[in-house]
Amino acid sequence: MIGLDIGSTSVRLLQLSRRGSGYRIDHFAIEPLGEGVVVDKAVQDVEAISNAISRAVRASGTRAKNCAIAVSGSAVFTKTISLPADLAEADIESQVQIEANQYIPYPLDEVSLDFEVLGPSPRNVDLMDILLAASKSENVESRQDAIDSAGLKAKVVDVEAFAIANAFELIRNRDGVNRNDAVGFFDIGYDLTTLLVIKGGRVIYTRDHPFGGHQLQEEIQRRYDMTAEQAAFFERNEEAPQDFEEEVLEPFQLNIVHQISRALQFYASSNEYSNISTIYLSGGGASLKGLAPMVQQELGMTTRVADPVTGLDLAQNVAVTVLKRNANNLMIAMGLALRGFD
Repeated sequence: MIGLDIGSTSVRLLQLSRRGSGYRIDHFAIEPLGEGVVVDKAVQDVEAISNAISRAVRASGTRAKNCAIAVSGSAVFTKTISLPADLAEADIESQVQIEANQYIPYPLDEVSLDFEVLGPSPRNVDLMDILLAASKSENVESRQDAIDSAGLKAKVVDVEAFAIANAFELIRNRDGVNRNDAVGFFDIGYDLTTLLVIKGGRVIYTRDHPFGGHQLQEEIQRRYDMTAEQAAFFERNEEAPQDFEEEVLEPFQLNIVHQISRALQFYASSNEYSNISTIYLSGGGASLKGLAPMVQQELGMTTRVADPVTGLDLAQNVAVTVLKRNANNLMIAMGLALRGFD
């Protein structure tokens, strides 16, 4: 199964195969999306996405037709609910529908709804916890339309936060992180930065914050009178203006630290709060030079850049340099690709 991450600035494709107790990356591609094609996680141009998917499929060399995609943003709702542990399996779905009416802020005929039984509730042995996930149907259908036009079939529609948690299992095992430790993940995107907290293999908290890499790009354009294409020089590892690091990059990184600190304050006031010892940075903004050490120094928390690629075998056709350069931006695609082994 192809893991297909439709982001704000690009489409990212990964396909895996099993190799002993691990995995091999068999196919990989990343194709850019024009500005305004995806805004705040909402699809604005289905045809442009479909074309980018088709290019990614050709570039990767995959012949697979089934894929896993993910939704996120304000149109996605997740909540853990509790139901009686002795509820018959046949009655769970109808009870979930009743509970969903109380929590989902949209009419049920406008949403795509699913649930997963997580197991006995740690708070009450007479209850079982159930993860409820819902998205506005148009949010799902626009992505499915793009995939259908590209000749693929969406077998799985996941939630981005859950895909990241799925990919984190690879990193957790590699980095020796205790499964019961709460880990903070900051996915720094183009439009939004998302904090999710993972503990015991589950996402216990998630919240979007309106901050992202576009603010750095806009500041570069303003200060140096550049076009959007010219302002992306730092993404291409090209030479920067002489005062770029001191005058633009460092203030932006300090702003990220402030945003992370603010997001952690929101989390600290939530019912799900559990002390975080380690932070991982992912998304396009995570690759900024010196960001992880700055976050660690300012917040006093172990901070690492998320890399789900290191340690995996690679097929000969995989573009290694491009893969490594984009590793921190492949958490969602990796988590979706892993759904093929569920």
